[in-house]
Amino acid sequence: MAQIFHRSTNTLSRFSIFGAAFLVAALLWVAAQINRSAYVTAIDVVREQPIPFSHQHHVAGLGIDCRYCHTSVEKSSFAGIPATQICMNCHSQIWAEAEMLRPVRESFRTGVPIRWTRVHNLADFAYFDHSIHVSKGVGCVTCHGRIDQMPLVRQAATLQMEWCLQCHRNPAPFLRPREYVFSMDWRPGPEDINLAQKLMQQYRIQSAELLTSCSTCHR
Repeated sequence: MAQIFHRSTNTLSRFSIFGAAFLVAALLWVAAQINRSAYVTAIDVVREQPIPFSHQHHVAGLGIDCRYCHTSVEKSSFAGIPATQICMNCHSQIWAEAEMLRPVRESFRTGVPIRWTRVHNLADFAYFDHSIHVSKGVGCVTCHGRIDQMPLVRQAATLQMEWCLQCHRNPAPFLRPREYVFSMDWRPGPEDINLAQKLMQQYRIQSAELLTSCSTCHR
């Protein structure tokens, strides 16, 4: 019986199949890398703001506690954007006539809120509650990075699902005593070798199975 196709066709077929599989895998890898890139996640992208507010100056330089401006962070799902009145508590006396602060004075005079540009923009389908994370001993720097070293705020983490899950699957390494939640430079010392597990028990943190349930973040 005559052979219709040349023997080299078998090699060509194998090469095509494995080549196609390799190409699909490569494309998936590239897509994953793009999805994690700053182009998509906006990590380290500095947003233009109506006033160049510096956390580095106010937090590290002046020692202002996070809760002075973000008044609802301990009791609400939202940390809260500071009202103009909070700014004017100081700036009615300090740098009261500075040109840079003209939008603040205008907002205070008219009652029209300052339109800040959002930096941390979590997807609408994901539920996040600041108060529960604060009460469970998750520090500000865990999600926001060293905000006290940022002249202008930038996003320090991807805010993607895999980033959230790495904490929800194993929360112990990310916990700290509640009195240090708002401390930017706190680090566990050599004497705190068993602190993480003690805090897990103290805060009654649920099992990883419950923390990674879909309904925990998607409601």
